[in-house]
Amino acid sequence: METQIHVPVGSPVIRKIPIFVDEHNVTEGAMKLIKELRPAWDTSHVKTKLFTDGTTNKLVGCYVDDSPEDVVLVRVYGNKTELIVDRDNELKSFQVLHANGCAPRLYCTFQNGICYEFMQGDALGTQDVRDPSLLRLIAREMARIHAIHAHNGCIPKPNLWIKMRKYFSLVATEFTDQASNIRIQQEVPSKAVLEQEMVWMKEHLSTLGSPVVLCHNDLLCKNIIHNSKEGHVRFIDYEYSSYNYQAFDIGNHFNEFAGMAELDYGLYPSREMQMDWLRVYLQAYKLFTKKTEEVSPRELETLYVQVNKFALASHFFWGFWALIQAKYSSIDFDFLGYAVLRFNQYFKTKPALMALQIPE
Repeated sequence: METQIHVPVGSPVIRKIPIFVDEHNVTEGAMKLIKELRPAWDTSHVKTKLFTDGTTNKLVGCYVDDSPEDVVLVRVYGNKTELIVDRDNELKSFQVLHANGCAPRLYCTFQNGICYEFMQGDALGTQDVRDPSLLRLIAREMARIHAIHAHNGCIPKPNLWIKMRKYFSLVATEFTDQASNIRIQQEVPSKAVLEQEMVWMKEHLSTLGSPVVLCHNDLLCKNIIHNSKEGHVRFIDYEYSSYNYQAFDIGNHFNEFAGMAELDYGLYPSREMQMDWLRVYLQAYKLFTKKTEEVSPRELETLYVQVNKFALASHFFWGFWALIQAKYSSIDFDFLGYAVLRFNQYFKTKPALMALQIPE
């Protein structure tokens, strides 16, 4: 039993460039990398585009007018993000997903980041993920990733509980009586309550029978790229990819229907919308893994119950993540406020979700 992702034998070795990029001056460092990666480009003609959506890292795209379709993305890891992201695992996920046609090319790593290929298309928003045709594309793409074998014959183990426990231990110091942050003391549930809920969740959710598969684990709207010309979607950003419960990945995605900057849980998908999504997903997943598309009403209802219960774990996971970011991140975002909203949503929805029963 293990949580490791294994890269296929014969995968290309990732190039390492010994350059450090200042996160406050990404463009200058990006130019040094471009000289290595695109020696034919005249650096005085290289154009850059700063992407401002990220809540973990700094991202800049570099290109020249002669070949605008060849955009090199330079991503600089945020301050102390190594505490929350397993960078080695991220690179393995990148390689495995690329080998299976689900991810862009990875050009190199540098001391505090990576360079990779830009995926053509549009990042989705909270309205797009509800669109019936896009919703089906997303469900199928997730099934395709979940069907990938990236273990070495061992039974893969979910890393949800290990990761959540790690995050909790990183923020536990903030819950003392002497903690410097008054808002944490006033607005976040106590350490004892959070600990108790984690133990309960592990006991309850582990017994639901959700398969352990290769998961993206962070499928927010902007991590889904829709290429309308080619009629497909692809997922980007594999920092949290790992072996995990199938139902966590889906429940986490449903939570992301609410957005991030302006959280609105009124946008959480209705039972009807979920059933459409889950039916398409199960048909695709079974086609990839069992070569059949037959989905019974019982299988569908079971997945519905598993997914909505695992959505609770997603609130906790990102609640802890946001508390760590509140402490270390240099990105301008109210991480603490976000953590409070996630914990609140957990406690608000828990009673109704706990009443759901897996069909006999």
